[in-house]
Amino acid sequence: MANKAPAWVVPVMRTGYGARGVVYLIVGGLALWAVFWGGAAQGTQNALADLKQLAFGNLLLWLIGLGLVAYMVWRLIDAAMDLEDYGSGAKGIFARLAQAVTGLIHGALGLSIIRLGMGQASGGGNGAENWTARLMSLPYGPSLVAVLGAAVIGAGLYYMQKGLRGKYREDIRITPVTRKLDPLMKLGFVAEGVIVATIGGFLLYAGLTSDPGQAGGVGQALGYIRSMEYGAFLFAVIAVGLLCFALENMVEAVYRIVPRHAGPDVGTLAAEAKAKARAHAPG
Repeated sequence: MANKAPAWVVPVMRTGYGARGVVYLIVGGLALWAVFWGGAAQGTQNALADLKQLAFGNLLLWLIGLGLVAYMVWRLIDAAMDLEDYGSGAKGIFARLAQAVTGLIHGALGLSIIRLGMGQASGGGNGAENWTARLMSLPYGPSLVAVLGAAVIGAGLYYMQKGLRGKYREDIRITPVTRKLDPLMKLGFVAEGVIVATIGGFLLYAGLTSDPGQAGGVGQALGYIRSMEYGAFLFAVIAVGLLCFALENMVEAVYRIVPRHAGPDVGTLAAEAKAKARAHAPG
């Protein structure tokens, strides 16, 4: 197969997904703690900063940060070599650009976590607000922020439809474990999509109003959901969903395949679902 993935890509990928799973495990766990014992929902960096209080906390921050950098490397190589066979059409190019962007975002988060592990400040305050303010200082900055917000909303919708339509199954190997965890992985993608789309809404509004103070990250998105009518229930569902998304990333760390490395004959959850659909089709 052309552009076959080098073998070293696979452990880099698994390290990246494992680190991302740990991040969402911490954020989702603290959100669920807030459901039952009160307190404000925390954003990603604030939640991870709590690890500094633990024994070997700085080492854990280093490992998580390096793992997220590995996720960035995996995504950039994935996009450049088209390891998931998206193709070179308009839809494929868009998907590969999205892979690169998400990789860079996680890489930046990984570097900030490494700085925390080194004892350096993460920047303080609302990180999304800070970088939004810097972006707005550029020519046409508010318009750029608004466009970015619309793109992030689109990414959130993509996550939701990926979960609802089961698109994530295409790269998950068939095992008894993955079959049992499939419903939880679906919920995880939908919850992540809701959070990402909410963050995109903040960015879009910040760009339209030229006010970087309207921008927000994960903590602000969770707080907004909690403030809605029936927000306590929605907040609890999202908290559980974030834990499910952490689980989904852990599953990918162990059972995900790289199509251009594994080849076409590896059984996946998606292939199994299609086979069952054909077996039950009339005629």
